Amino acid sequence: MIMCNWTKILGCSFLLTMAGSATAITPNKLLSRGLTAYTSSGNNTYITDGDLTNWKQCTAKDIALNVGSGPSRLFITWESYGDCAWATNFTSGCSHSGTPLRDFKILTSANSTNGQDGDWTVAAEIKDNPVMARGVYIDFDGMSWFRFVSEKEVGQILEIEAFDASNGGDDTWFFMGTSISQMGIKQQDTDSTTANIINGRFPNFTPAMLRGGIGCINSTEVVAHLDDYLRYAGNVKHWAIEMGTNDAWGGGDWNLANYKQNMQTIIDSAKAHGIEPVLARIIATNEAKAGWQINKKFLDAVDELTEKNNLHPGPDFYSYFLEHPELIGSDGVHPNGETRGGQAMHHLWAEALAPLYADSDIENEEQDSTFSNTKNIATVMPSLFADGNNIRITGIDSEMTVDIISTAGTLEERHQLPNSRPFEFTSKVAPGIHIIVVKWNGGMASYKVTLE
Repeated sequence: MIMCNWTKILGCSFLLTMAGSATAITPNKLLSRGLTAYTSSGNNTYITDGDLTNWKQCTAKDIALNVGSGPSRLFITWESYGDCAWATNFTSGCSHSGTPLRDFKILTSANSTNGQDGDWTVAAEIKDNPVMARGVYIDFDGMSWFRFVSEKEVGQILEIEAFDASNGGDDTWFFMGTSISQMGIKQQDTDSTTANIINGRFPNFTPAMLRGGIGCINSTEVVAHLDDYLRYAGNVKHWAIEMGTNDAWGGGDWNLANYKQNMQTIIDSAKAHGIEPVLARIIATNEAKAGWQINKKFLDAVDELTEKNNLHPGPDFYSYFLEHPELIGSDGVHPNGETRGGQAMHHLWAEALAPLYADSDIENEEQDSTFSNTKNIATVMPSLFADGNNIRITGIDSEMTVDIISTAGTLEERHQLPNSRPFEFTSKVAPGIHIIVVKWNGGMASYKVTLE
């Protein structure tokens, strides 16, 4: 909770080192962002806002979206909550819980007017799905609506997104990881996601991002479940992999050879299925609290695997968190949500992946040259200030849409702010905690505030 009195809530930027470039990425336009979802429990806007805040949960068994006609093929993704682990039974080290969106159909329609009437065709049927984030391709030629219909409990749905895959867009990402990713990438509130940060810098790209962290998992257990990873996340183009903390636990090197062999197996399996893996360097501990530090031989192994397999380099979590121990929690191992350790992870991933988009963004050559020749990039985000119920926004020089949403997920106010300064308005919502979502051309940010 943040109490505001003309206090800058958010507007952080990280100056981080980027590495080289690799295979070009073909965009897949996000079609569903900001649309109204027509559900069996009422209209809903927060499962399409891209925010992925965990309190915004939808339990409706019937959800319909009108993304318009034109695309011949869609890539549709969904995220569920649970205890934030991607799967509940892939590791014996921790107990995980959660109800995935397990058994349902995806229907399409060309003539519905409200998500219920009209003619509907079954485009996909999902059975016995055990994971909390997944994407599927469906035929969409001549259609304008798609609809999730389930007869069973659906758990807690956080987000549904639809991407235009007509041209075989491959801007699709699965973030495989341990509890470091379960917490930092999903469990902790952040200013934005890696996907939104990329879109803010490179407006032609709207990455599909599936979060797959599992607490306690190690590389041996990933290899044991590779068939499952490939079954449920094998249709994306990139695997962004954070793996090694549990393999290197305690600071020794006794498990090094096993780790290297397992990671090579993961890389080989991914590549055999047309997936490009990207490896993050293992996060540093706060040695004063944990009592141990990652053995340098494990970091060397990540670097060697990246070079040997000609992979695009991932983020250097080790060096960054070693320099910023305040971003590590009280256990000395996991990112600290209160000091925005998870937020740093999203920004670090975006920094590491930015060269892929700079090399691919042929429509913005001037912007491309800036990113491909610069090693230090600051993320541009708006800053929001609140005094009572007066809102002021700075840092963005374009038109904005500002939504004020209740903690129950209800849209309370929407403000369209023109391209002029200052960006100020007075809200009429009731006092209390609210979520303010700011959207502009090429980006989005959300803020938790207390209005008086």
